Amino acid sequence: MAAMSPMWVFGYGSLIWNPGFAHDARVVGFVRDYRRVFYQGSTDHRGTPQFPGRTVTLEHQPGATCWGVAYRISSEEDKQIALEYLEVREKQYDEKIYVDLYTDSSPKIPAVENVMVYLATTNKERNPNYLGPAPLEEIARQIYLAEGPTGPNREYVFKLEDALNKLDVLAGVVDPHVQDLANAVREYSDTELSK
Repeated sequence: MAAMSPMWVFGYGSLIWNPGFAHDARVVGFVRDYRRVFYQGSTDHRGTPQFPGRTVTLEHQPGATCWGVAYRISSEEDKQIALEYLEVREKQYDEKIYVDLYTDSSPKIPAVENVMVYLATTNKERNPNYLGPAPLEEIARQIYLAEGPTGPNREYVFKLEDALNKLDVLAGVVDPHVQDLANAVREYSDTELSK
């Protein structure tokens, strides 16, 4: 009997530092033509239905790259458990796509093909929590104030910033959108505390 092929899952947000499922390999890499943006509303983890937080999703942008971590899950049992877990955890993300993962050592040829990734679309019928773009200060204020069952929204931003800095690629990964937002949230908190 032929062995089943492994399942790969790409994490570009909290899955980087907290996958939450068993895996037998972890590969740091990037996907092409997508960028990470804080456009998805979170009403179940980092916010509430009354005051949604903001989490990252991927936005298609030709020429962009988004760094993250891909996890390999080989055993059939682990795949089933991981899928059930992810379907609950990522339930506010309305689309699952398959992308190729590239690494520093394979920038032209995919290191892994058909990596599963969850993302949130702009389709308000399928994804009522999509918030979309807003001025940086407005996003920073919303993130600073939002809190959900998983914790404060700002903790998510800082953990993502830290996780990207720690990715074992040269000196980490600087994502300007994440960096600018983390700095704006810090500034917002300093401003609020000095009032």
